Amino acid sequence: MSFKIVIPARYASSRLPGKPLLDIAGKPMLQHVFERAKESDAEDVIIATDDQRIADVANQFGADVCMTSDQHRSGTDRLAEVVSQRGFADNDIIINVQGDEPCLPALLINQVAADLAEYPDADMASLFSKIQLEKQVFDPNVVKVVMNAQGYALYFSRAPIPWMRDHFSSDNPLPADMPHYRHIGLYGYRAAFLKHYAEMIPCLLETEESLEQLRALFHGKKIHMSEALISAGHGVDTEADLNEVRQLFTE
Repeated sequence: MSFKIVIPARYASSRLPGKPLLDIAGKPMLQHVFERAKESDAEDVIIATDDQRIADVANQFGADVCMTSDQHRSGTDRLAEVVSQRGFADNDIIINVQGDEPCLPALLINQVAADLAEYPDADMASLFSKIQLEKQVFDPNVVKVVMNAQGYALYFSRAPIPWMRDHFSSDNPLPADMPHYRHIGLYGYRAAFLKHYAEMIPCLLETEESLEQLRALFHGKKIHMSEALISAGHGVDTEADLNEVRQLFTE
C-alpha cells in the first residue's frame, strides 16, 4: 500500500490569524505538522496553501508546496485542486492532515490509509474515539459521529448524538458506558473521489454544522470509520490550545 499526504494550510483564521506560522518551541506550527507527516509511511507529503507567506516558510524547511486558489470552502476542496494539478491516478490514496495538528501521531495517519485500502467500497475513511467525559457530549467543539453496523458513518454533528431521551430530558445520570463517539478530523480519500468532490454542491447540513464531511454523506458517499489505535494528541483551535501545546513541547 502506498499513499500521499496533503496538508491544507491557510493564513486566515477567525480565532488565531496566521495559525500555521505561530511559533511552537522555535518552529512554526506547520513545520511540526509536516514533520509528523514525514514520520508516516507516505511516499509524498505536500503542503497546499493559497498564501505566499505560508509557502515561503514551508519552502524554507524543505516542503513540497502546491499553490492553490483562495476561493476554496474547505480543506477537501483544496485537496481536490492538488489532485488535479498533480495529475494523481484515480486509485491513489490521499490523506488530509490538518495544518493545526502538531501532535498527530504518524501511526494514525498510517491507520487511515490502511483502512481505506481495506474497504474498496468506501469513498472516504476517518477515525473516532470513545467519549469518556459527559461535558464533551454537549461541547459543540467536539464533533460527534454515529455509525451503522458495518462501521460506516450515518451522521456527524456538533450536537449530542445519539440523543439519550431517558437521560437528557430528566435528572437521570448518564450511564457509565456512554454510546457517544468523537470524530477525529483525519481523512483518507481516493483521488477519484476528490476529482468529483468539487462538483458536489455544498448542502445546508454542511454549512449549518460547519462540517465539510456532511457534503459527502448528503450526496450518498460512504465514509468508513475505525477506532483510533492511540490518542490523536492535542490540536490547536484556540489560544488556550496553543499555550497547552507549547507547554507539551517544552516538557
